[in-house]
Amino acid sequence: MPRLRQVARADTDDALVLQMYQQLFGDRDPVAQPGTDTGTPGDWWTVFALVPDVLRHAVQGFGLYRSPRRLLSPVLRELGQTRAGWTRGSQFVFSQHCKSCRALGMSEARIAAIPAWSSCDLFSPVERAVLAYTDCLVLDGGRVPDALFDALHQHLSDEEILELTYITAMYEMHATMSRALRLEFDDRDEPIVEVAAPEGFVSFDVGSAIAARDDA
Repeated sequence: MPRLRQVARADTDDALVLQMYQQLFGDRDPVAQPGTDTGTPGDWWTVFALVPDVLRHAVQGFGLYRSPRRLLSPVLRELGQTRAGWTRGSQFVFSQHCKSCRALGMSEARIAAIPAWSSCDLFSPVERAVLAYTDCLVLDGGRVPDALFDALHQHLSDEEILELTYITAMYEMHATMSRALRLEFDDRDEPIVEVAAPEGFVSFDVGSAIAARDDA
């Protein structure tokens, strides 16, 4: 379950919240009867409804990146968003934008290669530059080598790079929030936990044992 309270249909009178609930869930209460057509629980919407103007800001962001005024290629945009989901470790953002890549006609082989893009030859030079730039945005906190930026600039205009940077960084934020609040497909148990030792096991210092053997 999400870490924050969800807003039932009967508990809100905000026009945008109700509009989105109707659009995504029909006449159902999305808390009592969760689930969207894309297979997600839909709790991103019911949690963001806690603060309607934050939801409104997010929805406006979705409209911005899909606006016909955008200069950036939708394929490059989705490569950035999908890779941002992968590198930030958000199953939700990665999964949803794999579907968006597919809707744009991207092949299954290319979608499957996004996690290991640097080791395959399925992406064009501009796509590789976008993927490398995305890794710098997410993994290096925006620290981009000059040579990489110059390579990106060979293919994209200043305006396109600004759009790419803004949209990719926005989706890194959504990936981070989804993980922190355990929303949608990011409602997962922590994978890095101690694996229990066999019953009756007594503490054993492997390093000390190896050092003692080497000294013998």
